[in-house]
Amino acid sequence: FLEDGRLELDTNPVENAIRPVALTRKNALFAGHEIGAENWALLASIVATCKLSDVNPVAYLAEILEAILNGHPQSRVEDLMPWNFRKASSPKPKGIA
Repeated sequence: FLEDGRLELDTNPVENAIRPVALTRKNALFAGHEIGAENWALLASIVATCKLSDVNPVAYLAEILEAILNGHPQSRVEDLMPWNFRKASSPKPKGIA
């Protein structure tokens, strides 16, 4: 960090980035049942992947569940992955045009 001003002097940004993962892991201990824990892990993975792909998780889940209910073909499941989801689906905050 002495030779490159872009480097941080502390690890706070890294610690802040991993804190939600550690909290989720700790909370999953109280899922109550093995199947509940598996479902929790699946949902946490989907939400994390949405965040990494800059996709609103609520909009993503709503749209893919609707697509599945409307008969989206299983052979085209790749189309429903978060990294292929339209970024425009993220709702804009109120007051912004």
